[in-house]
Amino acid sequence: MKILSAHEAINLIKNGDTVAIGGFLGAVHPEYLVDVLAETFVENGTPNKLNLVFTAGQGDGYDRGLNRLAIPGLLRRAVGGHWNLIPKLAKMALDGEIEGYNLPLGVICQLFREIAAGNPGRITSLGINTFVDPRLEGGKLNANTKEDLVEVININGEEYLWYRSFPINVGILRGTCADRFGNIYFDHEPIYAETLAIAEAAHNSGGIVIVQVEEIIENYQRPPRSVLIPGILVDAVVIAPSEYHRCNFAGPYEESFTTQGDLSKLELNPVPAGWRRIIAERALLEIDNGDVVNLGIGLPEQIAPLAREHGVFDRMTLTVESGLIGGIPCSGQNFGLSRHPQAIFDQNYIFDFYDGGGLDVAFLGMAECDGNGNVNVSRFNGRLAGVGGFMNIAHRAKEVVFTGSFTAGGLEVAVENGKVRILKEGKIAKFVKQVQQVSFSGDFARKHKKKVKFITERGVFDLLEDGLTLTELAPGINIEKDILPHIDFSINVAGDLKVMPVF
Repeated sequence: MKILSAHEAINLIKNGDTVAIGGFLGAVHPEYLVDVLAETFVENGTPNKLNLVFTAGQGDGYDRGLNRLAIPGLLRRAVGGHWNLIPKLAKMALDGEIEGYNLPLGVICQLFREIAAGNPGRITSLGINTFVDPRLEGGKLNANTKEDLVEVININGEEYLWYRSFPINVGILRGTCADRFGNIYFDHEPIYAETLAIAEAAHNSGGIVIVQVEEIIENYQRPPRSVLIPGILVDAVVIAPSEYHRCNFAGPYEESFTTQGDLSKLELNPVPAGWRRIIAERALLEIDNGDVVNLGIGLPEQIAPLAREHGVFDRMTLTVESGLIGGIPCSGQNFGLSRHPQAIFDQNYIFDFYDGGGLDVAFLGMAECDGNGNVNVSRFNGRLAGVGGFMNIAHRAKEVVFTGSFTAGGLEVAVENGKVRILKEGKIAKFVKQVQQVSFSGDFARKHKKKVKFITERGVFDLLEDGLTLTELAPGINIEKDILPHIDFSINVAGDLKVMPVF
């Protein structure tokens, strides 16, 4: 292991290298090295035409993180899971300035591990009949992206997707400190993410591993079990200025991110009245005692504070796809972290847990849904959000609950005397004839008899064999007036239509 300046380390990268950069939003993201990579290219024109691989779209939605790499000529290709917070890079992909792929976040994490093991790739049913299926889009983001990274194969009469391995030439990572053996410690990092898998993949591909840290410590200062990346995998360590080593883009390290504690003492923002609260209250009823749960970004985040408000938080264990078990998940640019988690472990393993059916119920958002039960969260109206961990989470959860308003764009709702009243209709239909991109396949869900619900402020729909069926109607809502005119396909109405609880 060598201690290098950031410029010396970046100069190790060759033109055309495949570079994997770790992190989840801003957490464990090597911001200093990414900035110097961008500066070096602007000054020297090298390294250029790089192939970038990432999982969780490390960015702040504006200029930081991987947005810094949105410079013509610096990248040839980008393969990523979540794109929503890297709009500058997303625009380059949508405009065809670079080759672009959107693959499931969990698959990319697991693919690093397959690459490290010298395996040909990740074989899974995840993604069948969705936009990553090569019979649809193959995860490609523009017409200039030609190479197939995903292939359909058949094993014992069942279809699977083969996500192909490729060598990683450079891993750019972050830890808190390093000893002089090159061992990397994560004292003040709130998650581990996919860091170790990237380091192994790059090393075993014959590449190099560069790690950003805050400080160098002397050897023999820490117990060996506290090492996350062993020094045999590390080629260069760079000491970053403190302003480049915040906990994430939202702020500095807080002890609650990495310590167990009494959740009842945490201050949580109350959920205000309105359609979000109506939906979250109904969604909370889907959780049974002892359930292991995932709450997606956006509206599902409201379920945790409601659970504590109602004194039922101890009924469930919440998980976060960054590798967290227990605690209360954070929101906004702290998404991916939890306060007082029970356990923190590698992101790869939590996706193994999800893919194998470990989740009892997953609550996810939805941008669009069609009559076949397909859901789109990844690409719509010219915007590339990316599928992130959504596809992995929904794939094998025993129950999937999609939450969202019935229409969008200016919707105003009131609850009066226990009844829901639409004050102002949203301008955008969300229940459409055909989704713009299939992030969740209704056909696949029905084939595997998955329990799927759609909870809105007006009612609850179940995905049944013959399509979407209205099974609960909110009091005050009229089917003919408030539902049918705003849905672009025929729906079934259950013969035993129930009253949706509204609090």
